[in-house]
Amino acid sequence: MADVTVIPAEVLPATDTLTIDGTAGATVTAGQTCYLDSSDNKYKLADADASAATAAVKGLAMHGASDGQPIRLAIGGTIDPGFTAAVGTIYVQSGTAGGIAPVTDLATGDFTTIIGVGISASSLKLLMINSGVQVPA
Repeated sequence: MADVTVIPAEVLPATDTLTIDGTAGATVTAGQTCYLDSSDNKYKLADADASAATAAVKGLAMHGASDGQPIRLAIGGTIDPGFTAAVGTIYVQSGTAGGIAPVTDLATGDFTTIIGVGISASSLKLLMINSGVQVPA
């Protein structure tokens, strides 16, 4: 997959960004996608090709954190994602832990999780749709 290149320092909330707070369960960088691990109730890096559970994105990290530290995740509204978004492009969880890719880059076997849609070069409308469905061969 061709993940977008996120510049962590450029990941910013907008006035309508919805967030949740939790505890990181791994080293996380701003702009990376996270799922909630039910075994320890910590947010870890999401991954489309590992399992339906790890592909179930709960939000995008708004700052960096290490295992055990507090973390804030954007879960809705609009954010500056730290990469140049293409207007109308659907972005999904990639097969790289914490990564984001255009929907056209999903590969066979990846679990499809929509993260958002580019609404301007510097804005992503967050959707977080976790289908639990794998891309067929």
